[in-house]
Amino acid sequence: MEGYRYLSFEKMDAFCQKVFQNLGMSEKDSATIAEVLLESDLMGIESHGLQRLIMYYGGIQVGRINPKAQIKVTRETPVSALIDGDDGFGHVAGKMAMQMAIDKAKKSGIGLVLVNNSTHYGIAGYYSMMAAKQGVLGMSMTNTEALVVPTFGKTPMVGTNPIAVTMPAEPYPFHVDMATSVVPAGKMEVYNKKGLSVPEGWIVNSEGEVTTNPGEFIEIRKNKTDGGLLPLGGEGELHSGHKGYALGVIVELLTAVLSGGHTSNHVRAVPTIEKCCHMFLAINYEIFGEREEIERGMSTYMEELRASNKAAGHDRIYTHGEKELSNYENVRKNGVKVNQKTYEELVDICKKIGADEAYYFG
Repeated sequence: MEGYRYLSFEKMDAFCQKVFQNLGMSEKDSATIAEVLLESDLMGIESHGLQRLIMYYGGIQVGRINPKAQIKVTRETPVSALIDGDDGFGHVAGKMAMQMAIDKAKKSGIGLVLVNNSTHYGIAGYYSMMAAKQGVLGMSMTNTEALVVPTFGKTPMVGTNPIAVTMPAEPYPFHVDMATSVVPAGKMEVYNKKGLSVPEGWIVNSEGEVTTNPGEFIEIRKNKTDGGLLPLGGEGELHSGHKGYALGVIVELLTAVLSGGHTSNHVRAVPTIEKCCHMFLAINYEIFGEREEIERGMSTYMEELRASNKAAGHDRIYTHGEKELSNYENVRKNGVKVNQKTYEELVDICKKIGADEAYYFG
């Protein structure tokens, strides 16, 4: 595709790890961050893959991300825990928290772990999928810096606040990872890099008027002015934008409010401090019945969805996660697809850390 390059998945994995090690992270934590980052590219989610490396690199440079974070559990019960992320990489705190939730679920039936004082943790779906791979129902969500305007408002007060859920099934799990805004902020960055207009109904400008220029959103985010993304459902109430707004606030409740952390309007209020919050839930569904029977019920329903009658002009119904999971083999075979602007950012980082540019990008 014109304007894109395909980079070796294995070399990009090694490159990401090298970047984070160069920035002071341990080998183990660098591998975790790279794994979460590239999981997004494996699923074909360009907005949260290698495209995000420049944000993390810059986050350490300005002091927003603490590469030497001392992540610690501050409260714990048999079914719950609260973790202080110490401003470190959300990926590291997130993987620790999700594993703790999984372990609690396997022992007590359910595990709920919250994290506060954290930073961006990549795709929410990495963590819910992590749970499903270990045979439990997984859910994860996070708040973010305020980028979404409330219904009838023009000041960003809510984060893009994604929700992810993964349930084991055959031939592949049910897997949904969605922002509670019309689109995630990363998609705006991708459109801006490509010089494209966005569809009407995604963003509003500083006056609260709908615009199609992603550059306006980039400036709004940079300067912390009015304007921003619209909640899921879009502007006003006609297409249920108020419901997307409510979903975003629910995420604030389950991440920031319950953990005693920062709601989105106080997250990354200045470039050097982030303080976002995450939630991780694991459910061992064996507490409700036979594992195989429950998984068979989910598998059957998903197959019935795919086999149901198609609307005119369509010959396929997908279930959530089907497209993303089918993308894995393609990426491993053909490489990670990056746009030209992201490629230039990666090469620039390579030069800054003194890595072998010819090896990674030659």
